[in-house]
Amino acid sequence: MLKRWAFGLLFVSREQASPSTMASRRVPKMTSKEGTSQCQEKHAVLLSPVGKLEISGCETGVHEIKLPRLSVLPNGTEAAMRCELSGSVTSMPEPLQQCAAWLNAYFCEPSRTEQLPLPPFHHPMLQQDSFTKEVLWTLLREVKFGEAISYQQLAERAGNSRAARAVGGAMRSNPIPIIIPCHRVICSSGQIGNYGGGNVMKEWLLSHEKLQKEKLAD
Repeated sequence: MLKRWAFGLLFVSREQASPSTMASRRVPKMTSKEGTSQCQEKHAVLLSPVGKLEISGCETGVHEIKLPRLSVLPNGTEAAMRCELSGSVTSMPEPLQQCAAWLNAYFCEPSRTEQLPLPPFHHPMLQQDSFTKEVLWTLLREVKFGEAISYQQLAERAGNSRAARAVGGAMRSNPIPIIIPCHRVICSSGQIGNYGGGNVMKEWLLSHEKLQKEKLAD
């Protein structure tokens, strides 16, 4: 049996995640800057149910997603499920268009996220061999929509069961939040733990996934 926690999401252990499930995850390209010229960074703003998401990237891949810091939850159990991209879509590099499309689906039509391609990433942290990269890659690959995992469990999956504190550092350093779902990493006690976008944002994202997963199950 999977262990439920306060928000109704599921803890999932390594034994409970089938190889076929993990293999079905769409994973982005991890591009490298070696042998390429300086990239030209472009910016886009996605108006989402949780505020303005600032996306930066280039023709090679997404650099960062910057979250607003919520002080209060959006009105209602679920904010109006609408997203609007500020600016011209045609002038944006393809990775930014893919990123915006994926985020729009996450908020408005979560069932489509598994079918959409994830944008390629172009950030040094996701290109260099490090424990942080391994943690973020493992999280992206193995912890699905509506699931939760503890810092300790994620450390074990990433290959170092004693590195729960380092996992917390990796979550704080995550340049691509929501897509790399650091909001799904919580304390072993069931407390949600800290989040770069603030605890209110983390609470909203977890509740959003719980509610949407329940709707899909009906």
